[in-house]
Amino acid sequence: MTSSFNPKTLSVTTRSPANFYQPVNGRKYTLTHSDETGQFFLEIGHDYSQNSINRKIRDEILVEWQKDWKDRLSLLGKAYVDGGEFSEEMAAYRFDIFKKEMDTSLKAIIYGDLPFYRNYSILLDAPIIITFHSAYPQFRQTVPYGTPREYLKQILG
Repeated sequence: MTSSFNPKTLSVTTRSPANFYQPVNGRKYTLTHSDETGQFFLEIGHDYSQNSINRKIRDEILVEWQKDWKDRLSLLGKAYVDGGEFSEEMAAYRFDIFKKEMDTSLKAIIYGDLPFYRNYSILLDAPIIITFHSAYPQFRQTVPYGTPREYLKQILG
């Protein structure tokens, strides 16, 4: 992934029946990219885009709007560091890349669904929480990443 986000490098696909009005709870984002072109590919739908995920590389970001026990929405994400198939050194490398590039990835996801936020501006202040999945305990973390509003301010000024 690239370290800075340029909206021109983002391609967005909304998969029916999802649109810029629904769903809210359970709205899912699949973000992938091309190292060769620097292009980001965002798919928005009711389900994650399994066809977009490269099973060998596993460098996608999966994010979903979910309600908590108090009925508040949060943007919850997952980054697959490893499931034991990589050495600890390779898992550490993957973890570092995910952490380094997460802000850029979140900018792409949030900017890519800008019309949705225009319809649900209350979600601009919802928390973003990313869980890093790993077989190694030191890389198994859940990290807060601010709010969509903070990312839009960085992109739009």
